[in-house]
Amino acid sequence: MSANLIRGYSGSEVRIGEHSVRGSCIVSADTLITQWEPQSFAHLQVAHLEAILALAPELVVLGTGPAQQFPSAEIRALLTARGVGLEVMQLGAACRTFNVLVQEERRVAAGLFLR
Repeated sequence: MSANLIRGYSGSEVRIGEHSVRGSCIVSADTLITQWEPQSFAHLQVAHLEAILALAPELVVLGTGPAQQFPSAEIRALLTARGVGLEVMQLGAACRTFNVLVQEERRVAAGLFLR
């Protein structure tokens, strides 16, 4: 199986496999969604998580841009209610963590924000 791995990241793009993504995206081992509505972490709402949860992850990694930020209580409660773990970190750490978890064959999905 050829899994999606993050090859690089900057403040203006994330390189996933052969793709250059210049906005918010969702990535799992076998799925890449580049047209994800929230343009920045500040715009993330509960409804935006449905696209991530549809991938049936055991763990969600949120890359919150250049600085670590924390999601609302409603977002944390939704994931807890669905039995899905949550890790929140700045973009670079999220990219590295995602790659490790994919290589461990964990069911992980990442929501990545450039800003």
